[in-house]
Amino acid sequence: MGENQKIPKILVFSTEKISDPAIDLAGLLKKHYPPTVYVVNVPCSSSVKPKWILHAFKKGFDGVFIAADGSDCQYSETCTFNTGEIVRKTHDLMKKKGIEPSRLKMAAICSVCSDPFVKQMKSFIEALI
Repeated sequence: MGENQKIPKILVFSTEKISDPAIDLAGLLKKHYPPTVYVVNVPCSSSVKPKWILHAFKKGFDGVFIAADGSDCQYSETCTFNTGEIVRKTHDLMKKKGIEPSRLKMAAICSVCSDPFVKQMKSFIEALI
């Protein structure tokens, strides 16, 4: 990134039991990702509402990342499918509002996936620039 380049602001929806430990571990291990990444805890990734995502864009976030539970979700066997449907519906809403769908991303992040989380954040930041 250039010296005068603005670092995109990303809102991460992270799950309390699955992806939060990975994000915490990244901090403990001093794995660096931009300080413009903000994390909000949710019980399950399929509980994220499209209106929350759209609100984040309205409030100035450049990107939204859903750290999905994947197959480890304790609440629902269909969590990954349900979260994918939320992303699909939100992408449709974003198109209607003139928001580039690539500004919303989802990936499964397990409890020990600190490296993959950091890589996801860095690649998402680069894609948003």
